[in-house]
Amino acid sequence: EVQLVESGGGLVQAGGSLRLSCAASGFRFDDYTIAWFRQRPGKDREGVACISLSGGATLYTDPVKGRFTISSDSAKKTVYLQMTNLKPEDTAVYYCAADPIVPFLDFGLTEADFGSWGQGTQVTVSS
Repeated sequence: EVQLVESGGGLVQAGGSLRLSCAASGFRFDDYTIAWFRQRPGKDREGVACISLSGGATLYTDPVKGRFTISSDSAKKTVYLQMTNLKPEDTAVYYCAADPIVPFLDFGLTEADFGSWGQGTQVTVSS
């Protein structure tokens, strides 16, 4: 059974940094694609960043480019989202998601492409 557990959320001031972690289990880690999504208050869930664990390719959506970095540690079976220069509009519940085959390089980051999801972690950025 695929399990994803997010951690690292919290309250931070604008301009600050946080690192989110997504601990994965129940599947062959290096064969999957893992993404971070977020749901801001009153908004639909949206993609943030994605990494192919087999090839290392990454993708970032425009609101976070240059500020967020996605990375992975195969030994720990964990994917990270380093968030810097945080803004109040980054306030959201952040989710990690996984699936074995996601053509994100061709078609972008789409929620429907991911079959397994974590429970989410709250990030609040104060102004």
